[in-house]
Amino acid sequence: MNAAVRAVVRVGIFTGARVFFVHEGGTVIGSARCKDFREREGRLRAAHNLVKLGITNLCVIGGDGSLTGADTFRSEWSDLLSDLQKAGKITAEEATKSNYLNIVGLVGSIDNDFCGTDMTIGTDSALHRIIEIVDAITTTAQSHQRTFVLEVMGRHCGYLALVTSLSCGADWVFIPECPPDDDWEDHLCRRLSETRTRGSRLNIIIVAEGAIDKNGKPITSESIKDLVVKRLGYDTRVTVLGHVQRGGTPSAFDRILGSRMGVEAVMALLEATPDTPACVVSLSGNQAVRLPLMECVQVTKDVTKAMAERKFDEAMKLRGRSFMNNWEVYKLLAHIRPPVSKSGAHTVAVMNVGAPAAGMNAAVRSTVRIGLIQGNRVLVVHDGFEGLAKGQIEEAGWSYVGGWTGQGGSKLGTKRTLPRKSFEQISANITKFNIQGLIIVGGFEAYTGGLELMEGRKQYDELCIPFVVIPATVSNNVPGSDFSVGADTALNTICMTCDRIKQSAAGTKRRVFIIETMGGYCGYLATMAGLAAGADAAYIFEEPFTIRDLQVNVEHLVQKMKTTVKRGLVLRNEKCNENYSTDFIFNLYSEEGKGIFDSRKNVLGHMQQGGSPTPFDRNFATKMGAKAMNWMSGKIKESYRNGRIFANTPDSGCVLGMRKRALVFQPVTELKEQTDFEHRIPKEQWWLKLRPILKILAKYEIDLDTSEHAHLEHISRKRSGEAPA
Repeated sequence: MNAAVRAVVRVGIFTGARVFFVHEGGTVIGSARCKDFREREGRLRAAHNLVKLGITNLCVIGGDGSLTGADTFRSEWSDLLSDLQKAGKITAEEATKSNYLNIVGLVGSIDNDFCGTDMTIGTDSALHRIIEIVDAITTTAQSHQRTFVLEVMGRHCGYLALVTSLSCGADWVFIPECPPDDDWEDHLCRRLSETRTRGSRLNIIIVAEGAIDKNGKPITSESIKDLVVKRLGYDTRVTVLGHVQRGGTPSAFDRILGSRMGVEAVMALLEATPDTPACVVSLSGNQAVRLPLMECVQVTKDVTKAMAERKFDEAMKLRGRSFMNNWEVYKLLAHIRPPVSKSGAHTVAVMNVGAPAAGMNAAVRSTVRIGLIQGNRVLVVHDGFEGLAKGQIEEAGWSYVGGWTGQGGSKLGTKRTLPRKSFEQISANITKFNIQGLIIVGGFEAYTGGLELMEGRKQYDELCIPFVVIPATVSNNVPGSDFSVGADTALNTICMTCDRIKQSAAGTKRRVFIIETMGGYCGYLATMAGLAAGADAAYIFEEPFTIRDLQVNVEHLVQKMKTTVKRGLVLRNEKCNENYSTDFIFNLYSEEGKGIFDSRKNVLGHMQQGGSPTPFDRNFATKMGAKAMNWMSGKIKESYRNGRIFANTPDSGCVLGMRKRALVFQPVTELKEQTDFEHRIPKEQWWLKLRPILKILAKYEIDLDTSEHAHLEHISRKRSGEAPA
């Protein structure tokens, strides 16, 4: 919420508006559930305050209650002004000047319970708190062979519980939108027993606080514990997370989301006319969209009504495509037993290629288990294309990938080696192991390796098998996808480091930190981390800079040291400029800042590739793996000819990518034109359009290009898209 408030204030001031705080949203300016505002008399007083201050544009940051109240306030505005004028509290002139009220809503709610947006501000941070605790508990549970029942928030919406279950590989999840079948007790106990039989040392059950059965009776964490103890005799513990989910440092995703939504809210208010309907700024995929506030409020109410009437299928659909996708993947992974027989099954191999990235293991786990559920034989390849050439291949069963979701790095091993020099050995092993499809989880080398496989088909028929690349790299530089698995984890690592570094400067004052980030020639990490951490500058290859730009930045920091915030943060992408190295920039700042500020430098290095994957990366990787395997099974059947698999069409070798609002399969050969191979980046990158926001929030005077902004859409159209989280 604070990131959103900061963006609204600074962009509002930047555009020449007067900005006032209304104590209804954001933790710094205070937040409250105002009973007075629910009554007309309270709204009348609110209208009087706005008129007296000359406020005609209102940005409301809150949940469904706040936004519903804002909608009511807007609809009553004319009558409220009339009553105030009749009572002599405002003049006719004041009423005329304030004859309309434009309202834009930003949804801040950890429950993600407002329809019309894929993610609400605060949800991702809440997931971070939950997953931190789940990971800690998992260690204990494995040591003692325990069953843990974790209760998370969500009285009316099961999003937190559902995504948590996907992110930790839970055995079961209870959510209010989809009560379990009447015999759920038997099914749950059987599921837990099967997990133990397969060698697992723990069971995890996630419960939303509003979970109910089909008769509307609450399903509590304590009742689940009693069931497990009574039926199975397992050592079972309950953990109720409570308000810990609301606290802590916001995640990088939430900081960027709040900043982007805040900027878009100001743009919407500046463009609004008296006839413009109140809108909500929402997130669809990676796109900011504007939706009519009344529509979103109504659909949110419709969900509550459907659940009250026990029309649970309708409630699930109203939650939107993203929620439904999460639920379908969860059901596949948790509730469907893999067939015992693999007669007539296809053989699919999965491998990691490139540098390690957090979330790779989650993608492999999902791929393996979905493949097994479909009746396929799934092989895992160690050490990328090099391992494929050497025959480092083994069959994976269900338990092989147990517990992989939260593991960082690459359990299979990953190398940057490309396949061209080993076509003969690779072809021989494809035949030896009867590999009929290949799923490649990796970075730019995975993409270029795919291109080489396509070229190799001309010489080797064995390479004529379907393959799909799942982008996984901290650099986020794979053509065909706006996001790569692992980039969110790296971004959070950078933000956490920047927070600590800035904190270290709090006592010393007048200190500027120069931080080098990874990414090769791709400036995604530096830009997004700069936006999330409040950097004063972020130097990247895609936006060339000169010594004059460096001079402007130094002057900016000199002026900043005269304010109350006496510290600076500058990010530099590792290959942003061959000559203006990290040492050069550090020395320049040190020399120019003498007597005004001290400079320090920090090269983050490979710590950006390590650590446990974030909830976003776990969830994204899990769904990407499931979608890739579903595509693969269909493509193998489609390519079956004369008793063998033969795939030589362009669409049989694809990158599975997130493009704006949808997950799409794109032939690698079609992506060649979109690729800068020398610098290993896509020629066009969506996040470059966010660069001006970074400069505005850092209080630079720049020209803001407002030619491209979100247009007002309708929620029914928005819900037809597909999103990753």
